[in-house]
Parts: sequence; C-alpha cells; structure tokens
Amino acid sequence: MRKLMNAFFIAAGLLFTANIASAQQKLAHLNSANIIEAMPEVKTAQTTLEAFRKTKSGDIDKMIAEYQTTLAGAQAKEKTRSEANKETVDKELQTMGGQLQDLQKRIEDARAKAQQELEQKNQELFTPIQAKADAAIKAVSKERGYTYVFDTANQGLVYWDGGEDITALVKTKLGIPATAAVAPKK
Repeated sequence: MRKLMNAFFIAAGLLFTANIASAQQKLAHLNSANIIEAMPEVKTAQTTLEAFRKTKSGDIDKMIAEYQTTLAGAQAKEKTRSEANKETVDKELQTMGGQLQDLQKRIEDARAKAQQELEQKNQELFTPIQAKADAAIKAVSKERGYTYVFDTANQGLVYWDGGEDITALVKTKLGIPATAAVAPKK
C-alpha cells in the first residue's frame, strides 16, 4: 500500500511539473511561403530559371524543326516515286526513315534531360534561399523565446487562436520590409 501511495505521489508530481512546463511554452506561427516569395533573391532565381528553361526549349525546338524538315523531304521524295526510280527512292526513303527515328529519339532524350536539368537548376537556385529563410526563422524564434513555431503555408495548421504571427519579424530579419508585397505568380 505504501509503495502504491509513493508511486501515486511521484506520478502526480511529474504530472504537475509537466503542466507547469507546458504552461511556460510560447507558441507562434508564420507563413513561410509569404516570407520566401518576398525575398529579392527569389525574383533573381525565377528569372535565371526562366532563361534556362527558354534555352533548353529553344534547343528542342531546333531539333523539332529539323525533324519536320526531314519529314517534309521524305514526303516530297515519296511523291516522286515511280516504277522507273522505285529502287533508288525506296533506299533514300529508308535512309530518311532512319534519320527520322534517330531525330525522334534525340528529341525525347533532350526533353528528358532538359526536365532533369531544370529540376537540378531549380534546386540549386532555391535551396540557399530556403536555408536563408530557415536561418532567419530560427533566429527570430530563439530571440523571442518561442518553443514552437507553426507554418501556416503548408495547410497543416487549420486553426489557431493565440500565439504571435512572426512573419513580419522574419521578413525584417531578412531585410525585407514587413509589408512587402508577394510577387505575383506568372
């Protein structure tokens, strides 16, 4: 009985201590998407990424134009086919068919490679921006003594009542005006 009473008092003490500790925790929330979109580096990264995408798209468009020219040549050659030149034209059409298949494969490979390179470039450009925003969020959180900071941008937090919105504080930490408008999406 005595051991049971001791266990009860220890459990009650731990529960009481946990309640006091949780009562002292400070909560805050922010919108990380709003912060990142307001960073000047984002516009530069988006411009660089768009130029990169246009370059890759232009290269693929050139291959497509070459494919269409070769196809048009093959179709024109087929119209000149007659019994007299059948053997010669068939060999030329077979060669052109091989060229068309090769071009089609090169276009498909170029598209896949361009997509992969675009994803890599995106990561290369935006990872440092994300890291900078994360560092500012952590710095503001530590300065203000927050135990938990929730991000409202990811739709995971559907309701909050209380806590402080530190989005403006993080923007200020990054040197962005707290009222900076978010860049419009294209």
